[in-house]
Amino acid sequence: MQPPGFWFRPRSVLATLLAPLGALYAAATARRLRQPVRFSPDVPVICVGNINIGGTGKTPTVIALVQLLQGQGVQPHVLSRGYGGRLPGPVQVNERQHSAEDVGDEPLLMAAFAPVWVGRDRAATARLAQAAGAEVLILDDGFQDPALRKDLSLVVVDAGLGFGNGRVLPAGPLREPVAKGLARADMIVAIGGPDQVAAFRKLAAYPVPVLGAALKPLAMGLSFHGQKVLAFAGIGRPEKFFATLRAEGAVLLRAEALSDHQRLSDALMTRLELEAKALGAQMVTTEKDAVRLPRSFRQKVTTLPVRLEWEDAPAIHLALTRVLRNRA
Repeated sequence: MQPPGFWFRPRSVLATLLAPLGALYAAATARRLRQPVRFSPDVPVICVGNINIGGTGKTPTVIALVQLLQGQGVQPHVLSRGYGGRLPGPVQVNERQHSAEDVGDEPLLMAAFAPVWVGRDRAATARLAQAAGAEVLILDDGFQDPALRKDLSLVVVDAGLGFGNGRVLPAGPLREPVAKGLARADMIVAIGGPDQVAAFRKLAAYPVPVLGAALKPLAMGLSFHGQKVLAFAGIGRPEKFFATLRAEGAVLLRAEALSDHQRLSDALMTRLELEAKALGAQMVTTEKDAVRLPRSFRQKVTTLPVRLEWEDAPAIHLALTRVLRNRA
């Protein structure tokens, strides 16, 4: 399901009515955060989390950090809870053995870039990754989980949406109040166009630096200019993917917005294939959706990958260098 519109309006009767439930949710988060750290790894831990629920751009941020660290000759391992997967872990993701149903779609995607470990117990998962030779642990999500000591905490936010109406679930899109979350953060990564990032910076006097970034398509020699497309996406904000395709010159004849992490069944894909054939269009989806495709459809669907580009690359390089130096 897509988030309700009142989450992103400054005033809403429904949000006001739900505020007491939001207070209970915030109290539960605060209670969990008061629990003691269970494991302090011998290697640096970088947390890529958020205050909003879903759809902020954590996965591209993790991939970008992996590539930066690898460029510095450091071997990072990624830790994930494996949302949507059935395996409780801890287990290292193996692209040849595991499916999205086993470990979740995001871990399967990230495993193409670095070793990825899935486990609901983050402390136990971190121990295995460290024993396997991880020189840095990147925590995908887990900002509200105190199980691990964190050396650098990045809060990822969609610059176009910001922190919504500023209320906690179910009254708004937040896992905890913004002020309490940012008190534990080292940096905000605001993802969006230059104007969106600039507008986000003006919204408030944030207590931590705001680093802008943008998601750029990685065409890999493909041209979508003038191509008739049936696009589908099961991500936090499918409309962002559709806008990217239009910006690449694609002619979107059909745009199917699916639920985040939605299962791509044979029945669903057969329907989309028939619609695409009737329209004379090519089926196109995201990298995250592509790993959930039934095998019989993987050669029929084109993927448009995106990569994170930093607005101020030296700033993130400096932050990583400091973490590596401090833990050396």
